[in-house]
Amino acid sequence: MTERLYYTDADCLDFEATVVSCDAVDGRLVAVLDRTAFYPTSGGQPFDTGMLDEVPVVDVIDLDDDRVGHVVSSAIDAGRRVRGRIDAARRFDHRQQHTGQHILSAAFDRLHRARTVGFHLGAERSTLDLDKVLSAESMAKAEAEANRIVWDNRAVTIRFATAEEAASLGLRKEPTRTGPLRLIDVDRFDLSACGGTHVARAGAVGVVAIRSWEKFRGGTRLEFVCGGRALREFRTLRDAVTGSQRFLSVAPADLPAAIERAQGDNKDLKKTIKAQQDRLAVHEAAALVARATAVGGARVVIEAVDGWDQAGLKSMAAAAAAHPGVVAALVSTSTPALVVIARAEGAAVDASAVLKDLIGAFGGKGGGKADLAQGGGLSATPEALTAEIARLVEQALRLAP
Repeated sequence: MTERLYYTDADCLDFEATVVSCDAVDGRLVAVLDRTAFYPTSGGQPFDTGMLDEVPVVDVIDLDDDRVGHVVSSAIDAGRRVRGRIDAARRFDHRQQHTGQHILSAAFDRLHRARTVGFHLGAERSTLDLDKVLSAESMAKAEAEANRIVWDNRAVTIRFATAEEAASLGLRKEPTRTGPLRLIDVDRFDLSACGGTHVARAGAVGVVAIRSWEKFRGGTRLEFVCGGRALREFRTLRDAVTGSQRFLSVAPADLPAAIERAQGDNKDLKKTIKAQQDRLAVHEAAALVARATAVGGARVVIEAVDGWDQAGLKSMAAAAAAHPGVVAALVSTSTPALVVIARAEGAAVDASAVLKDLIGAFGGKGGGKADLAQGGGLSATPEALTAEIARLVEQALRLAP
């Protein structure tokens, strides 16, 4: 078995050890030491990274027989004495988040009898799963209680006990493993069995901040950040709020209402633009039909149109196709291009077939029916598109009975 130095000293970031073996495991080189301060992924907490002499440690895993495996980028000879160095910033971040989780879980348990049933420490934020659905007020109370303990700077100590001894100590959660247990004790607030790394005093957690929560499997899943992560979150929010204030010219507390008003105004404006665009489309369509070319008994309109979106092109093409015998194909001048093809009733052109051939030639996607089809994302110039449409439409009309 590997002697786990982090069990008793989470501040140990530099140590010496002897390489017991270095073998390929599932396609990766895994070095086993006689002792280590590297924490392997376990209990919701990710692994440590660092160096063994000049060799990077890129992952740390639990192996059989209580051994710790260090995934390394190059082989290290068995029997060699090596110096291990832990990535201090990553270790401290994990200590802050994991200790914050203990305190937050205890706060929910004490205040609301909400038990923690899941925990995951992610790269940016952590999640906590509770067995109850809680209100915003309950969340705020638990968050406040957790921070009270942090700012009280309670001692966080490590102790060991047998399963029998632990049963009488009032652990927050019944342990799942048997044998000797490692207990994390937040002075006068929480006692839990845990193999992770933690800070020595609660004040080092800095702050516990709940980001969001949602109903999850009959309970609640919440996201939270502690310490340095909370500071980064604050900076992100500060910059976002400051930028929004500049655009909307309101105080931070008035931002939600200002955004709601802006969204309402934008929605009204879109309705107005669409109504005006529909009216304009009728007039533009009439002008296009006036320039139509006679092909095989039909009047064909094929043009690249600037400044119209997909809805506008559709309105204009449909308005043109409302004239007897008209086949209208309109493309945008933007790249990738938008295309709308419409035909009058009885015109011998299948709009969907023409669009399918265009997509086959220039990419993109779309669909429709024989009388109206539309697509987007076509990688071609307006000139290439209109030329190919003209060829396809003329071919369809020439072959029509």
